[in-house]
Amino acid sequence: MTKTRVFKWTSLWMLIIVFTSCATIRQGEVGVKRTLGKYADKTYTEGLRFYNPFFTSIIKISTQTENLEVGLNIPSKEGLNILSEVSILYRVLPTEAPSILRNIGRSYEQNIILPVFRSSVADVTSRFYAKDMHTGERTTIEKAIRDQMMIYLEGKGLVIDAVLLKSIRLPQSLARAIELKLEAEQDAQRMEFVLQQAEREAEQKRIEAKGIRDAQKIIAEGLSPAILQFKSIEAFMELSKSPNAKIIVSDGNLPMLMEGEIGLPATPSKKSSLRKLSGDN
Repeated sequence: MTKTRVFKWTSLWMLIIVFTSCATIRQGEVGVKRTLGKYADKTYTEGLRFYNPFFTSIIKISTQTENLEVGLNIPSKEGLNILSEVSILYRVLPTEAPSILRNIGRSYEQNIILPVFRSSVADVTSRFYAKDMHTGERTTIEKAIRDQMMIYLEGKGLVIDAVLLKSIRLPQSLARAIELKLEAEQDAQRMEFVLQQAEREAEQKRIEAKGIRDAQKIIAEGLSPAILQFKSIEAFMELSKSPNAKIIVSDGNLPMLMEGEIGLPATPSKKSSLRKLSGDN
């Protein structure tokens, strides 16, 4: 009975030792073995790793891209403090994990990334106006902050993939001034469009007037005396076909029709017109 209990206790202790002497390293992680406070140079990738639990431990560090979100007031060139929310996308180089643990520690976000970020932000944004952070210059600012951080972090085993300005809250007076400027620019663009449309309509009318003028000029040039005389003869021919009696007065060019039938007295006005025409001839 005693041997059975000893065997059970021995088996239990063996199981405890086995379970406490192994570590599972997942994908996107590396493990660094620390023996009596000293970090090994070798890193362990994903899998089951065994170690001596009495003298050794395995420290696991993520090598995936991490998102560190920071809220802070950033300065502008004109001296304004602008509230902003920023995301820092960074990752640890797997081969540099032992060096990071030795020189920086496990709290590398607080110990080095955030101080470097705050210094870089103040250095970069102070060269830009507040309005630039709402325009296409935002990408330039983000890239400049990232490049400035990489200068400080060179050789530290940390890589900054991107710095993203997620939200920019300008002072209310400045935001209103920017809105008014944008509205003025939109009004100017709208007025420019109206002027361009008016110019196009005026140009169209000038083209139409020029066409009418050219057509009239061509017609006037084509009305020679010979053509006018020919048209007069055609008019005489058409009048001769009429069954009614007509009185035609002509100066040799254009006929003039006098109404009234033969045998009927003409009105006084028509008689005077005939008499005047006879006298002229």
